[in-house]
Amino acid sequence: MASITIRNFDDGLKSRLRIQAAIHGRSMEDEARDILRSVLSRTPQPAPNLAETIHGRFAAVGGVDLPVVPREALREPPAFD
Repeated sequence: MASITIRNFDDGLKSRLRIQAAIHGRSMEDEARDILRSVLSRTPQPAPNLAETIHGRFAAVGGVDLPVVPREALREPPAFD
């Protein structure tokens, strides 16, 4: 089995881990292992698509018809003669 060292571990977080470990009747190390095991055993969710998220947020309000803005012709690129 491998071991890891966690540096810069917040004191408040360490205290909460110690209390939770005591509640469950195990060491902080065993509690941390159990937390990591349970979190990492979940199936990762795909990253949300921004367009779908925005659509889902405003779908209940209804659609909006926006006017098509006419485009202008592209300007000529500068000449470096």
